[in-house]
Amino acid sequence: MSVFEHITVISDIGRQYLRLSLASDVGPVRLRNLVRHFGSIDSVLGASMGELMQVSQVGEVVARSVFKARGGEDVDRAIEQAAQGGARILCAEDGEYPQSLLNIPDPPICLFVRGGLLPTDVVSVAIVGTRRCSQYGAEQARRFGMILGQAGFTVVSGLARGIDSYAHRGALQSSGRTIAVLGNGLATIYPAEHEALAAEIVERGAVVSELPMDFQPDAKNFPPRNRIIAGLTLGVVVIEAGKRSGALITARLASEYNREVFGLPGRVDQPDRTLGVHRLIRDGQAKLITCLEDVLDEFQEVGAIMRPEPDGLFDEEARADGMDKPVVGPAQIVNLAPHEHAIYEAVQSGCEDFEDIRETTGLPIWRISSSLTALQLKGLIRQLPGNRFMLRVPSARG
Repeated sequence: MSVFEHITVISDIGRQYLRLSLASDVGPVRLRNLVRHFGSIDSVLGASMGELMQVSQVGEVVARSVFKARGGEDVDRAIEQAAQGGARILCAEDGEYPQSLLNIPDPPICLFVRGGLLPTDVVSVAIVGTRRCSQYGAEQARRFGMILGQAGFTVVSGLARGIDSYAHRGALQSSGRTIAVLGNGLATIYPAEHEALAAEIVERGAVVSELPMDFQPDAKNFPPRNRIIAGLTLGVVVIEAGKRSGALITARLASEYNREVFGLPGRVDQPDRTLGVHRLIRDGQAKLITCLEDVLDEFQEVGAIMRPEPDGLFDEEARADGMDKPVVGPAQIVNLAPHEHAIYEAVQSGCEDFEDIRETTGLPIWRISSSLTALQLKGLIRQLPGNRFMLRVPSARG
């Protein structure tokens, strides 16, 4: 592989993180302890055995594993496989690495990504549930995937059979974004019948995994996968889950991460599909939902920003032309919240991409993401290819 290919697949700092992600006995928690102790990943890799063994949860076995990680053969092979599979490898210090994952106790050391991750993906909701779903469960998973996607949320799930796949399809049907988190390497799509679905997701979102490309599906990998699903999101919607469903692991982790947990009630005469989610609702561990409004209400300020405007906002002539072009007038601009006005002015002054807007306004990522969606819904800005933004031309009647 050429040097250029290395750079496009992984950053220099990412390569250092990859060394330790491939090392046995060095997981996310130990790595975090090591980086905190030594101050940087380079210092970790340069430490002596004695110095390494002074770190919390690092004994002789782990220290030897870190020491061994200084070699490069496994790293080169992993990068080569990623390049061949059309994937990139991100670490926590890369700008594209999801910031929401940095707020969980054990963020993935590296993420293998096919497709694209955007800053706006911070405004996301997971939809999870049983693989053996009923027709009702399938319909509701698709429905919530659609309505959340239409509202501007990125829909996150696990590409599994059943609820997961219908949630992804609903998001795609709404022309929204969706992210699939796998419990195996990206060289294999599991289940195999979802290869076409995965290809669609790559075009309109991303397929990601913390496992090297050639890792095959294994039951032990799915609980760790579920923590990524929960960690990426503002909340998790559980649709049809039996008492031992893996979706309940995702719900528990979401609660531990201070994410919202929602439960959609199902049929009481199908406990193998609904007992788990009904217990979550009964025990106060999940909020009962039936529609988009129920989800938005729990997200408070973010939910208010994401709430669709009344139908009267749109120009009827534009609607007749199939354009749904909003009417933009001075009153809409005057009535903006202060953070929306700051973002509007930044775009007006020539800031086109997300990073420029962030640097100009100084607002947090989640605020910018949700506000950009709100400004699009209000017809004040529009999104261009490459995650760029510009003002809409005001209506002549504005």
